[in-house]
Amino acid sequence: MKKISLLLIIVWISHTNAQSNYVPTTENLEARKWFDEAKFGLFIHWGVYSILGDGEWVMNNQNISIEEYEKLPSFFNPIEYNAEEWVKMAKNAGMKYITITSRHHDGFSMFDTKLTDYNIVQKTPYKKDVLKDLAAACKKEGIKLFFYYSLLDWHNDDYFPRGNTGTGIQGRGEGKWENYIAFMKAQLTELLTNYGDIAGIWFDGKWDRKDANWYFDDIYKLIHDIQPQCLIGNNHHESVLPGEDFQMFEKDLPGKSTQGFASKPEDIGELPKEVCETINGSWGFNLKDRKHKSKKELVQYLIKAAGYNSNLLLNVGPMPNGNIQPEHIQSLAEVGDWLKQNGETIYGTEGGLIPPNENWVSTQKGQTLYLHILNTQKNILFVPEFIHRITSIKLYHNKSKIKFEQTKYGLFLDIPLSEQNDIDTIVEITLK
Repeated sequence: MKKISLLLIIVWISHTNAQSNYVPTTENLEARKWFDEAKFGLFIHWGVYSILGDGEWVMNNQNISIEEYEKLPSFFNPIEYNAEEWVKMAKNAGMKYITITSRHHDGFSMFDTKLTDYNIVQKTPYKKDVLKDLAAACKKEGIKLFFYYSLLDWHNDDYFPRGNTGTGIQGRGEGKWENYIAFMKAQLTELLTNYGDIAGIWFDGKWDRKDANWYFDDIYKLIHDIQPQCLIGNNHHESVLPGEDFQMFEKDLPGKSTQGFASKPEDIGELPKEVCETINGSWGFNLKDRKHKSKKELVQYLIKAAGYNSNLLLNVGPMPNGNIQPEHIQSLAEVGDWLKQNGETIYGTEGGLIPPNENWVSTQKGQTLYLHILNTQKNILFVPEFIHRITSIKLYHNKSKIKFEQTKYGLFLDIPLSEQNDIDTIVEITLK
């Protein structure tokens, strides 16, 4: 790695005030409100690791040495990449924003950075800044852009002392942690000054060095100083830290812990929320991944996320040539078609009065409550302890009234089997 530059020193000195007493600006609060209502975004994991077709952790999983891994960029030439097609695909799917990896754990920068020559412009035959094209396409189509940025780095010698991952990678040197922090701050400055309005920074990797001093107060202040509206999230699997603007949950609904991450009910705060999930079983392109999720699985996960008062950030891993797998494009189009018919029950909603369970979730706008029935029921459905006063109940798709009875024990709904949908039967309840 290059020695610390004057730019790094300037960035380091200029942003030393703490964010512990962070008060979000009006622009930031407005951005939070937009984010809270957006509900659906596209996650993109893309880097030189896609060449090997074994996911974004291939350097760690196969213990590929620094010397060996540095050969990969010379093969990376995504001549099929078309940023406008990617953005239109996301927009057609009903997505409101895109989050893309600017730098992942392998340390390779997918943008034109001046802080290291280990980047897509200087080390690949493609020689173009893919983030620049994506930022322009997002602006054209009205899609907001977030940058994923890895805190963890298996390539940079200044990422030292090392963490819990990448321990089998040969060729890693020893450097200065403070230089690494300054390097990250300078790269974040580039990302926030060279690509227009950035909706958010999506951090990942704190868990590799859980107890290290990451200087988040300084880093978060830097971001908010440059772009006050820019939302900060950190995939640390903990309660939110001062200066963060939204809370994220990896492959789990808020409060669930099926993946072994620390997502306990007491960790859930009041900030806007986001669940990230894969369209198959991998984040980065995996040639042998056969765990492609069905339309039903994808739509129901989106519905559940909304019912848990959260966005869904759905990931695709583009191939090394710049194309997205055709089956993923098809699946996103199917979700988009569903949203064209039912988006009113998702966008701009919050988690509804009826608590979620395995059979249903509810979303709500004002006095309109949408009950999403996700598992086919018998015609009689009982919602326990529902004692709220009701004006009317009808099926969402055709507005036909359904019979109901409200008792002190709860609400009984009579939904004809012929009107039930295998993916989602939506009951619209108007409250007094």
